[in-house]
This record gives sequence, structure tokens and C-alpha cells, in this order.
Amino acid sequence: MEERAVPRSDNPSKDASDIGRGVGESDRRLRYFLTIAALGSMSKAADELGISQPSLSRQISALESYLGRPVFERNGRGMVLSEAGKELHRALAPAFQLIDDAVAKARDSGSAGHSSLRIAAVHTLTYYFLGDLVSAVTHEGGDANLHLMARSSPEVVDLVASGKAELGFVYDSAVASPGLVSVSLFEDDMCLIVRVDDTSYGDVANLWEKQQRLVAFPEHYALRKMLLHSRLNYVVSAETDTVDSALELVSAGIGNCLLPCRIPDQLLLDHKLRKVPIIGGKLSRKVVAIHRDSYKLFPLAALTLNIAQRLSSRLTE
Repeated sequence: MEERAVPRSDNPSKDASDIGRGVGESDRRLRYFLTIAALGSMSKAADELGISQPSLSRQISALESYLGRPVFERNGRGMVLSEAGKELHRALAPAFQLIDDAVAKARDSGSAGHSSLRIAAVHTLTYYFLGDLVSAVTHEGGDANLHLMARSSPEVVDLVASGKAELGFVYDSAVASPGLVSVSLFEDDMCLIVRVDDTSYGDVANLWEKQQRLVAFPEHYALRKMLLHSRLNYVVSAETDTVDSALELVSAGIGNCLLPCRIPDQLLLDHKLRKVPIIGGKLSRKVVAIHRDSYKLFPLAALTLNIAQRLSSRLTE
């Protein structure tokens, strides 16, 4: 794509003031740039940063005006770095990561109490694992502040790899970064979720005997990738990115869905749904905890990982 021309002022002092009145504004615009680069989308970055999309767009335009070159280009997949953007990103990303790490170390260098921890996890774990984990960490970690981010598997990996989350809980099939340490926790077996009045299935279901109509997650989700390698004969009747909406679609008769067997029974009953164990083959995913390889875990993160391992041991007993 041809780079678009970005007007630049003939007055250098005006350009310098335009990039930000003081270090704070300059720092903010550069962080905005890094966020868009990480997410590949202006709208997603605006949501992540908690500002409006037009405001974020103006901030990036101001940065480009100062540089005299565009830092992003648009294509069918969203926002991608221009050549100038790639150069800027190579210079900024390591420097800002060092700053963030230093601040986090100063914040959390003491005991686990009176500290904070950013945790990213796949959506399904928020229904049956994270609640117990957070409760135990809050009990054992003192005055700890936990910030939870529920995302898709690839997004969890990206958040941990970029340092935006200290710990991640994800399906192992999504972990492909050489800069991450993966700690095995437990195996998540899948079951079929159907309506309680569905008489086409008894106490068990052999999904390989006939074609299945399934409500599925998007293709980049780990549970959808599991389907792609399952050799099931299936059609996707609807696609959604949250467990709640998947349950609503199944309840409406759009199709059945596959979810971990540990999904709470009461949640399913609220939607007039039930679990059906799967026979004839195995559908499962291993849940792992991830953190950066060269990143020493702070006390609260180390405590949380230890508790996660203890809880996982109980799940598999």
C-alpha cells in the first residue's frame, strides 16, 4: 500500500509542541501507538485504553504530523505498521517494557500483600476455575488487588508476551511463543451441551456417528481449533465469542455446543440445558499457566501460580 503524505509544519518548535505539551502527553501518545500496534485495531485499542476512537485517532494524527510520516496503514485485517511505524516500534517497545517492568518491580517488591496482579484467562475458565483461584489468592495474599481480563486464547498469549498481564491461564494449543514458560495444570474434557427437552441424545453421545449442528467459537479460539482436528462431521449453525451467548443460542434451538465438563450444572439449568458425556472419541484440551521466560515472578504472581497448581491437583484427584 502506498504511504500517504502527512503534512508537517515548517516551524520545528511548533511541531515539538504539537507532539505533546510536556513529557506526559508525548509519553501518552507513544503508548497509544504501541497499543494500536499490539491490537491491530483502532477500535479495540480505544476500548482497551478507555478513550473514544475519534480522540485516539486525533492523537495518532498528531504523532504522525510531528514525525512527518504515517506510522500505520489500513488493510483488510485492520491497522498495520508502516515502515516508519516499524522503525518506531522497534525503538519504543523494549524501552517502554523496561520502564513498565521497573515500575512493577518497585510496586511489588515487598510481600504479596498490598500489591496488584494482572491475570488474563480464556473465557471458559471464568465459570469454574478463576473464582476459586481469586478467592484463595485474596485469602492468602492479604490486601491484594487482582485485575482479571477474559480473552480468547491467542489474546491471552499476546497479553502475557507483551507484559500487559503477569500470568495467563490458557489452553496449551494456543501457546507458541518461545518467550513464554508454560506450566501444566489440568486436562479439560469436553461434553455436549443440549436442551433438556432434546430427546435425540440419551445418557451419552457418540458425536462421530452422524453430522452435528454446532454453535461454535471463532476459528482462532482454541476450542474451535480442537474441532478442526477432531475429524467430526459437523456444520457450524452459528458462531459466537462468549459462553453466555453460546448457551443462549443452544437454548433457542440453533444447535448444540461443546464446552468443558466442569461448566456448572446450575448455569446450564438456568438456560434449560444439560450436559451429555461424549463417547466414541476424546475431545479435550490441557489448561496451562503461562508467564514470560525472562521475567522473575513477583511475590503475588508466584503465590497465585502456586495456588493454581494446588487447585489443579484437587481437580484431578
